[in-house]
Amino acid sequence: MTTVRLPSYAVERTYPAGLSGGGDAPGRHTPSPGAPLCGGNPPLRGTRPATVHTGGVSSLTPLPAAAAPATEALEPVLRDFGTGPFGIYVHVPFCATRCGYCDFNTYTAGELGSSASPQSWLAALRGELSTAAELFAELPSPQPEVSTIFVGGGTPSLLGGDGLAEVLAAIRAHFPLAADAEVSTESNPESTSPAFFERLRAAGFTRVSLGMQSAAEHVLRVLDRTHTPGRAVAAAGEARAAGFEHVNLDLIYGTPGETDADLDASLDAALAAGVDHVSAYSLIVEDGTALARKVRRGDLPAPDDDVLAARYELIDRRLSAAGLEWYEVSNWAAGPDARCRHNLGYWDGGDWLGAGPGAHSHLGGVRWWNVKHPARYADRVGAGGLPAAGWETLGAGERYLERVMLTVRLRSGLPLADLDPAGRTAAEQVVADGLATLTGERLVLTDRGRLLADAVVRTLLT
Repeated sequence: MTTVRLPSYAVERTYPAGLSGGGDAPGRHTPSPGAPLCGGNPPLRGTRPATVHTGGVSSLTPLPAAAAPATEALEPVLRDFGTGPFGIYVHVPFCATRCGYCDFNTYTAGELGSSASPQSWLAALRGELSTAAELFAELPSPQPEVSTIFVGGGTPSLLGGDGLAEVLAAIRAHFPLAADAEVSTESNPESTSPAFFERLRAAGFTRVSLGMQSAAEHVLRVLDRTHTPGRAVAAAGEARAAGFEHVNLDLIYGTPGETDADLDASLDAALAAGVDHVSAYSLIVEDGTALARKVRRGDLPAPDDDVLAARYELIDRRLSAAGLEWYEVSNWAAGPDARCRHNLGYWDGGDWLGAGPGAHSHLGGVRWWNVKHPARYADRVGAGGLPAAGWETLGAGERYLERVMLTVRLRSGLPLADLDPAGRTAAEQVVADGLATLTGERLVLTDRGRLLADAVVRTLLT
């Protein structure tokens, strides 16, 4: 048996949403999609860990070992597009400071020195997009329109409105966008302004995700967040005033020192902001982070599973009462139009190109992941070909594994037809245990099942 940590999409992400950049995309996390889990990471990649959030009760799920190891040749052998939607995730690896809980592929100016800059990154990004478009043009099926774009990080808002407009222009130069494309970016509240949001809206962005995390100053301090408690709500108002109909606020719950009253105040503030989407993720103490070192030394207590479960129930109760319904275990939206389509593409098995350092891509059952350091990434792009660090072709067993892991998290449920005979028998037990119901031949988690989603997955797969 191998312990597999599922992705909590990039996102709204499949990982603590907005952990580093204030957003909800799966794909960009080093260990996952996506974004998910914040755009560029895959649901799973071989034996690489991926994070999943199931109400904060248990983040580790023993599952059958992944079938095929990554292929040693760096250049992925692409076969064709899949049948699902096609999206693009762009990873911006820059941060002004490093948050203590963050283990994403991000770098401060001091860490990079003169080895990389936003300018060299953007030049390399243009090169990667050009190369990918050329390779995709050689596939048997025509390039599908891009239905979603997600810019995550890192802190995309450090590029400014003009910089993000250049990113979108670079994508448009090489890929056809659908007329109704969802175009999202993560933003940190402290690096935004009314002019910033107006520039994004004029450039063609349709959705903004802001990393609020908490309205309690002492909680933000533990998380090493630099914005003031009221700044995220103010930024959400500025985004709406600039014409953004779809605005997400990310919350993190279970931070050491957070009380029920703190969480209630955070929910009050998020709901008062009038946003149409909220992502809420339990704090995960990731190995190698400053937070993990503090917990290991005894400076801070580890998050308590029972407290996390109670906080998840509080969040769900408050958001549902305000008209935001859950559509994925860690995401609530005011209606179907408010859901993050980009993340739904991850969860529902779509294709995506992950561009930028450390980003992950998936195309027709082939997955690859880029080299992580921005300087190395730029060198690889300059040498020609995709800047992949490795790749793999997913077998039938691995596709089945991921389909169950990700789709069961959705309110739309897991189709029974997607399960093998053993899985359908296991589904009957899940229903008998009160963890799911059968709705129109789909397995849909109950409230209790959402808290124990990892246990449901384990039952279905073993």
